Amino acid sequence: MAERAVPQENTGINTGIQQSNGPYPEATAESLDHEDLHQQGACVHDLCPGPTSSCMTTKELQQHWGAVKHRLKPVKLLFEIPSARIIAQHLSKYVVYQIVLIRSGSYDSKRVSVERRYSDFVHLHQQLLEEFSEELEEVILPRKVLTGNFNPETIWERRLALRDYLAQLYAVRCVRHSRHFLDFFTEPEQRRAHGLLRAGQFGPAVALLETVLELQDKMGGWQSPVLLVPTLCALTVCQRDLEEPETAFTMGQRALPTVRRYGLKRYRGPLLEMMVDLGYQLGRPVAQLQEELVQVRDAERGLVSFRSLKELVVQEFT
Repeated sequence: MAERAVPQENTGINTGIQQSNGPYPEATAESLDHEDLHQQGACVHDLCPGPTSSCMTTKELQQHWGAVKHRLKPVKLLFEIPSARIIAQHLSKYVVYQIVLIRSGSYDSKRVSVERRYSDFVHLHQQLLEEFSEELEEVILPRKVLTGNFNPETIWERRLALRDYLAQLYAVRCVRHSRHFLDFFTEPEQRRAHGLLRAGQFGPAVALLETVLELQDKMGGWQSPVLLVPTLCALTVCQRDLEEPETAFTMGQRALPTVRRYGLKRYRGPLLEMMVDLGYQLGRPVAQLQEELVQVRDAERGLVSFRSLKELVVQEFT
């Protein structure tokens, strides 16, 4: 497969999650909005702990409220398409566009990107129109170019148009919270990662899963952590099989509170079992985890078949 890079150009930045039949727990727009309201309407003492207003000077009060307002600054997702490349295969030739996601409202030092073809944008648009046709009346997908697809000027114009298209989609509240919008950025990498995992290629799988985790975090994981659970569980399995028990335990620790809080029963028993095994290996105290595991297994006995976390993970994204 031959590749030819298209000259890059600084284009600047333009601004602009429902359940599918996949492994993800329920993450509706309503749940995201609830989390968002919870964060933005949180008690001042939770957001900016410190002395009470009665014992603060005018200057200290100004500094205090300035800090609160800064922490309440809304977070938005920004999109760039800084480059594209032409891929020539035996029977086909096409352009892939590099999409960079940046989270505003806070310092975002991690650059994360994916590559998508124009046909991927078409598929996304068709899916969204099926659910949000009225909301997308004024959002137009850049038209298909019949000739000159590989002309540098055409590719440059398409990059700008697709960047603006993503910003317009993100500006529509129901769209940016939809399953389809999230899947556009993460599902291809998730499927490749799980294919590698099933093939026993845990190192390459980890690299893809870490990209997915960063994307999910930027796109709503900080609001609705249930989105991260399948990815964290897959990383736990991969790191364990790579003989990195410390990293695996850390991934499991990150997933477990969300699994408990949201009652994600399919993950709780397998994840606890993995955490107990890793804890023994690392010499960590596991009595509490073990007691919780016994309670979960007793409650499930006769209702569901017991599966290991790895058995659960390898069946996802098939």
